[in-house]
Amino acid sequence: MDFEQLDVWKRSARLSADLYRHFSDSRDFGFKDQITRSGLSVPSNIAEGMTRPTVKDRVKFLHIAKGSCAELRTQIYIGMEIDYITRDKGRQWVAETKEIAAMLTGLTRRQADFDVG
Repeated sequence: MDFEQLDVWKRSARLSADLYRHFSDSRDFGFKDQITRSGLSVPSNIAEGMTRPTVKDRVKFLHIAKGSCAELRTQIYIGMEIDYITRDKGRQWVAETKEIAAMLTGLTRRQADFDVG
C-alpha cells in the first residue's frame, strides 16, 4: 500500500503543515524548529517505513514515528504552558497526536500480523 493512501499519514501531514503555519511568524527559533521538526518527523517516518522492503524495517520506522508523535505532544503541552499555543488549539493538537499514535499502533500491529500470516 502506498503511504499516501494511509489516513494516519494524511492526518499527520496535515498536522505538520498546521504547525508550520502556526509558527511561521515565531521569533523563538529554537522552539519553532523543535516543534516543527518533531511534527514533520511523524509523516516522514511513516512514508519512509512503508516503502521499506521488510516488515522489520517498516515496524522500526512506525515506532520512530510514534516516538516523534509523543515528542510533539510534549512540546505542545510546553507551548501551551508558555503561551505560544492557545489552550483550545493545544487541546485540539493533543487530541490529534493521541489519535495518530493510536492509528500508528494499529498499523504497526497489522504489519507484524502480515509478517506472521
